[in-house]
Amino acid sequence: MRRYILTGTPGAGKTSILRCLAERRYEVVEEAATAVIARAQAQGEGEPWARASFIDEVVGLQKQLQLGAPSRDSVQVFDRSPVCTHALATYLGQPVSRALTAEIERITAEEIYERQVLFVRNLGFCEPTSARRIDFRESLVFEEIHEQSYRAFGFELIDIPAGDLADRVTAVSSVLSRPDS
Repeated sequence: MRRYILTGTPGAGKTSILRCLAERRYEVVEEAATAVIARAQAQGEGEPWARASFIDEVVGLQKQLQLGAPSRDSVQVFDRSPVCTHALATYLGQPVSRALTAEIERITAEEIYERQVLFVRNLGFCEPTSARRIDFRESLVFEEIHEQSYRAFGFELIDIPAGDLADRVTAVSSVLSRPDS
């Protein structure tokens, strides 16, 4: 099983790419942080990322999604990973918890994900949403923190440059369709 991480700054177009990949019958695993935020906001909590337990909730759901992902194909694509959660904790100024440290140790020791990470570059703007309250300038800072986190944990970034959605999906698909090395 080859598990790839698709990541990048908020608003870079990851969700659109993932939807296209799912249409092409790739197994796609949704982002945990957005699910945690949506669930909390549905219960009336405006900014769940400000809560001390937020990072651990995200990493817990990431682990649950990874362990529970169906394996009917030889390739899975994950919308973010615990390394992204490390970048998020850093960006938010929150400590890296024991749970997050343990999960990063697990995924690196067990080589859960491919070492090549599909890094979706920003589109030159960032549209705020209820779950994404970040402007473009802040998204560039967050993008840099993501790069630093992945490199610090020994991952190689494969740039998916800004551009037309079809071109980006083709670039990602070409990596996913490579034979096992």
